[in-house]
Amino acid sequence: MVIDQTIEQEMLQVVKRITKQQIMPRAVEVDRTDEFPHDLVKILGENGLLTMSLPEKYGGIEASASLLGMVIEELCKGLAMMGTTMLSTHAVIRMVSLMARPDQLEKFYANLSSGHKLCAFCLTEPHAGSDARAISTSAKKAPQGGYILNGTKIFVTLAHVAEYYLVFAKTNPDEISAFLIHKNSPGLRFGKLEEKMGLHGSSTGDVILEDCWVDDDALIGEEGQGWKMLSEIGTSMLRSWGAACMALGVGQAALDYAIEYAKERKQFNKRIGDFQAIRFMLADCAMQLEAARCLVRETNRRVDLEAPNISKETLAMVSMSKCLATDVAMKVTTDAVQIFGGYGYIKEYPVERLMRDAKIFQIVDGTNQVQRMIIGSILLK
Repeated sequence: MVIDQTIEQEMLQVVKRITKQQIMPRAVEVDRTDEFPHDLVKILGENGLLTMSLPEKYGGIEASASLLGMVIEELCKGLAMMGTTMLSTHAVIRMVSLMARPDQLEKFYANLSSGHKLCAFCLTEPHAGSDARAISTSAKKAPQGGYILNGTKIFVTLAHVAEYYLVFAKTNPDEISAFLIHKNSPGLRFGKLEEKMGLHGSSTGDVILEDCWVDDDALIGEEGQGWKMLSEIGTSMLRSWGAACMALGVGQAALDYAIEYAKERKQFNKRIGDFQAIRFMLADCAMQLEAARCLVRETNRRVDLEAPNISKETLAMVSMSKCLATDVAMKVTTDAVQIFGGYGYIKEYPVERLMRDAKIFQIVDGTNQVQRMIIGSILLK
């Protein structure tokens, strides 16, 4: 569903206001303390941003990939972890909505409709990162009915703070299934929270399942459909409006700061922006960001038109978008630090934070090396 342009414009204006007035003023503090900003997440909920993917009946607007991507980009101009919070929650909502039974969706949607509840995506394990088929978390039929899950998920965004966890586990050695597990399920507990180089404020940690019992309704779709959910649905949605859009927001923020600094900072009795070396750096950053944005927007348009049956050509574009946008963000943020000179390396100025934040997007949602493998394999088929 492609949302009416008027609704998109109104939503984006709300997001721009929130980012400028409420998120940006808190960015330095959140980065310094590395504490999850519950107050900012509450603001997202109060403005309908956490329920955008839900049907209208439950307070949502069935937001398109295009709209979600633009909202995430805007939020990340203020603070990158706001983008990961949105991505994690909406990725789970969208994936569950395409595979779950109507009665499962009714319960799930009703519980999320308050607008303040988050969802977490649980796939990565200590020995299974880009190779998702290598997961070892198991889900076995319980004698009393339901399933018993055992395993450890790592690097889970919104660990400790989510309401629901979408857990991928093996129901037999050759098939992966998906389970939607509530935070209060017996046997679900949390491990350590990671201390990260960047993306501070995002609660990233371990989700541990020790004889975690769930009823049969926790299984989303049928046994063995987890891989389809990951490879066909998850790949297109997470990467098209996920890391790519977050990277665009971070990169644009860095460029904006660099432009303002180049106008104000003087050396040799002239603005540093008047030196050709600086102007060329800014021009290259602007060109690369705009090129990446055009690719991401076109990719999301195609995902909206084709979903849920995404063509191979569009899947290649999804990987291209993720790869290009995140590589560009890393370059732009690094160049912004260079333009700030010594001040760029000091925490008093925002560009060093943006450079630290940008790095993770080249790694999450499938590393950029894996994206290049995917692109190449599609081209050569």
